[in-house]
Amino acid sequence: PAGRCTLLLHAGIHGEEGETTIALSHALRLLAEPSPHCAVVLAANPDGLVRGTRANARGVDLNRNFPTRDWRPDPVLHRSTLDAPREVALSPGSGPASEPETQALIRLVEELEPQAVIALHAPLACIDDAQEGPLARWIAEKTGLPLVADVGYPTPGSFGTWGGERGLPVVTYEFEMVDKDSVVKKHVPVLAELLAGVAPWS
Repeated sequence: PAGRCTLLLHAGIHGEEGETTIALSHALRLLAEPSPHCAVVLAANPDGLVRGTRANARGVDLNRNFPTRDWRPDPVLHRSTLDAPREVALSPGSGPASEPETQALIRLVEELEPQAVIALHAPLACIDDAQEGPLARWIAEKTGLPLVADVGYPTPGSFGTWGGERGLPVVTYEFEMVDKDSVVKKHVPVLAELLAGVAPWS
């Protein structure tokens, strides 16, 4: 951004959630000029996006790799889709922030010092913010998605927990499990407004 970074949005930290990258890319193209106060990471897990896998190329779930107080070395069990027949075990990394992608996102946050971060995910269809702050409430009202204080299961080592421990407001914006065109139609206008600086940050 050209000035003080108000908002950082990142997508694609889970590689099988490519719709988040697609939607954010579409929203950027709606802007007449780059946002002076918002920063964007289109692919926080580029290897995973190319491979279509949740984890990075080393098999690490990056959203369990942040240096939080609750990070733990146990494998992360995950279903590739909500109706998948079995769970797969993913690594949280050899240690907190062991992965270059995690380290890069941490450095970016430390450099930009954004006032808030929005992490784009799918397919839980909710707006997750432990503080239920004004930014999360605005997104929930715009999208009609429920505002929740957590996603209903533990997320040790997540970006949201890491941000919370630093006093950084983090909103997890979870798209629905719908086709790409539906995601674009519903969420791209909201993302464009966020990039344009319409929403309240605090």
